[in-house]
Amino acid sequence: MELHDVWFVLIAVLWIGYFFLEGFDFGIGILTKTLARGTSERRVLINTIGPVWDGNEVWLLTAGGATFAAFPDWYATLFSGFYIPLLVILVCLIVRGVAFEYRAKRPEPRWQRNWEEAIFWTSLIPSFLWGVAFANIVRGVDIDAQKNFVGTLWDLLNPYALLGGLVTLVLFTFHGAVFAALKTVGDIRERARATALRTGLVTAVLAAVFLIWTQADHGNGWSLAALVTAVLALVGALAANQRAREGWAFALSGATIVAAVAMLFLALFPDVMPSTLNPDWSLTVGNAASSPYTLKLMTIVAAVFTPIVLLYQGWTYWVFRKRIGVQHIPGHDPAAALDKA
Repeated sequence: MELHDVWFVLIAVLWIGYFFLEGFDFGIGILTKTLARGTSERRVLINTIGPVWDGNEVWLLTAGGATFAAFPDWYATLFSGFYIPLLVILVCLIVRGVAFEYRAKRPEPRWQRNWEEAIFWTSLIPSFLWGVAFANIVRGVDIDAQKNFVGTLWDLLNPYALLGGLVTLVLFTFHGAVFAALKTVGDIRERARATALRTGLVTAVLAAVFLIWTQADHGNGWSLAALVTAVLALVGALAANQRAREGWAFALSGATIVAAVAMLFLALFPDVMPSTLNPDWSLTVGNAASSPYTLKLMTIVAAVFTPIVLLYQGWTYWVFRKRIGVQHIPGHDPAAALDKA
């Protein structure tokens, strides 16, 4: 296996890790408006990801940096062609981070509600747009002989890509609901499981259509195996959720994301961005890669620092592993918990 193949796999792993971790992160943000009843429950949900949300985004930064260094032509074409949706995602992530930090800076209910509204929308919009972006990467876009994107924004809003956006939106919401059930106690835990069941059933329908469509148009034997794994994991997650086995449900909902994203990369390889104008103009792991020396140096650096990052992030999750509920919120008023505002 050549180094550019290795780095394609490593970048795929980084994106898989990002969607696994940021998936429930986004899902929790969406659930602050759809699951939580009152201020105390919104604080409970936000606190479940409070210690880890920023660490989850490190995977995105690493994936983007690795793509820039290992496949500069892929990075340039992707970020120029998908400039507007990626800019929207970036703005959402910035506002989302500010919302987490500033929400509790002032006690006024209006101030806090505004930031909570920001958390909801800046979780929902990226959840949808990431699916649109990756569906277009697999489907292919208009790339000319000079490796430049020559399409328009409207070309990215095709039925396949929009379906991909809906799949990631409901899948992340399902993943977040399972995580909420795993991390909370009391009534919110029961409602999180009920929400996970509803969103999981919707996810099963949309994901089945999208993954079968992907397999039919772009798939191979390896992607078919990933598709079957994703389906079985999703069914297992729903079954575990019904039996109140939240640990297993979360592991299996995460496995669904891992298998689904892996399927996209397996269907894509050896291309990194197919051209819909001429297959010979497609960007591949070979013609879009950096020099062998660059890839060799990157491999050494990654081998040294990746274990350190994984150990630190794993330790963070271990430290903050306990469940929380409204009784852990300072100043919680049981009557206020029924407030829908």
